[in-house]
Amino acid sequence: MKQALLDFCWSYVDERTTRLKKQGDELWESLNSETKSSAGDKHETGRAMVQLEQEKLGQQLQELDATRSILNKINIDKRSNKIRLGSLVKTSMADYFIAISAGAFKHDQGIVYCISANAPIAKLLIGKEKGENFVFNGKGQSILEVF
Repeated sequence: MKQALLDFCWSYVDERTTRLKKQGDELWESLNSETKSSAGDKHETGRAMVQLEQEKLGQQLQELDATRSILNKINIDKRSNKIRLGSLVKTSMADYFIAISAGAFKHDQGIVYCISANAPIAKLLIGKEKGENFVFNGKGQSILEVF
């Protein structure tokens, strides 16, 4: 199960990277194809807007690189009773895979939420063990299993 979750997270990052690179290519094409018109200021404003969008995409790609390095640190074969990066945690309310924020992984037994170690609930869970209780959003929960 943990391998499928890790693969899901990698697919999320790869798809997002592909999408951002495609947007970057489209912006580059837009920037290069823009011709000088009689409305010079309008042309310059359009170029500046495209360049700002390119900078935003660059930042998002850098964030994805950081996300990749987090995924590279995950060793799903290492067993631990304490919740840590790479743990699959079953609680009385939901199941979580502590890795990156990649959304819900749907499988035969239900849903596992792939969350970042910086997510509020992950911060509560990290370091805890099976059988411990915690309160999240005013609701008491129990840790049922740690894989």
